[in-house]
Amino acid sequence: MNTIKYKIVGLCICLFAFSNNSQAQKKKPAIKAATSYHLEGNITGLEDGTTIKLIPGATHTSESAVAETTIKDGKFAFTGKLNEPRLFYLEFGKNKGYIPVLVENSKIKLTAEAEVSNKEDGRINFKNEVISGSKSNDYYKKETAFREELNKDYVEYHKGTEEVSKAYSNARVAGNKKLMDSIGNSPEWKSFEAKEKAFFAKVEKSTKDLITKNKATWWGPFFMLTQYSYFTPDKKPVYEQFSETAKKSYYGQVVDKDLNPKSLIGTSVANFGLKDKDGKAYNVKDIVAGKKYILIDFWASWCAPCRKEIPNLKTAYTAYSDKGFEILSISIDKDEKAWLKALGQENMQWHNLLDDNKVSNAFNVKTIPATYLVDSKGVIISDNLRGAALEEKLKELLKS
Repeated sequence: MNTIKYKIVGLCICLFAFSNNSQAQKKKPAIKAATSYHLEGNITGLEDGTTIKLIPGATHTSESAVAETTIKDGKFAFTGKLNEPRLFYLEFGKNKGYIPVLVENSKIKLTAEAEVSNKEDGRINFKNEVISGSKSNDYYKKETAFREELNKDYVEYHKGTEEVSKAYSNARVAGNKKLMDSIGNSPEWKSFEAKEKAFFAKVEKSTKDLITKNKATWWGPFFMLTQYSYFTPDKKPVYEQFSETAKKSYYGQVVDKDLNPKSLIGTSVANFGLKDKDGKAYNVKDIVAGKKYILIDFWASWCAPCRKEIPNLKTAYTAYSDKGFEILSISIDKDEKAWLKALGQENMQWHNLLDDNKVSNAFNVKTIPATYLVDSKGVIISDNLRGAALEEKLKELLKS
């Protein structure tokens, strides 16, 4: 009996202890989510005093830094608060090197090894980058890993096409349509075109699948911004599939403004100045002086639709330049060398200037090609005129 009594007492003590422990656990305060971020970096290979800027990304426009610091003993830190995760670029030096990171309210650590180029540009390259503490950054890397396979596919289908591509490009620059047609009808070129079509179909499907998978949250519009370099009107259905939560998110609002920019028709163009390929500054009023109409064309070397539109611009320029029509092409290229190379290839016989970010922002350029037809008084009378639409408009305005 005593043995049974002690067992019962022992069991009661265990249950009492368990009950007290459960109550104690219930009384423990809940762990609060972080209300700010602390991004701590440790980069080897950079001199003390190297500037580091925190610049917003995924907005399709040039952004100013929201914070700036300098590196000391390889270390730096940024602290702040966010309503939702945001993509930032860490800019090292003055446009010398970048590391993207998705920042959220948490403690984030970044380590990397920097290699500074011995060339005049002093470019900074990074290797062995490790970012920890940001679940958003981890998810972003996982969801976009397919891009590595696409990069391999791109290299693969270009193998052995260097000579035929160069020949076709030279013929296009020279305006030799007969040679272009000859090359275009060759087995080598047709094979290349078929592989290229298949590649871009794969890119488009992978991109749409990624965006649709995340259509219920801010990730949807975020991926739309990061996976498309620019938007065209046919991307509107992609945006419309998003939930209201996604549309109201920070990146949802950015996409909305990109896809539905405010019309500038009827507004006056402010005078501005930019530089040409030789570094010579031009004032827009001087360029348009004495002209009846000027087409301000925003483009970039990497924009395929922009490059495809150039022959149409050449046709319009040839037909109407002696009747008071002028073209001013403004490149939004960030890589000046790529712009200069494109200028050499395209051989455009009108003023070509390089944007300083301010001009394209003033025109609220969100997608390219973007064109604005301006009259002699500097008022925008039409926009987004391309191909036949531009021809018809000029024919209407410049009747002889």
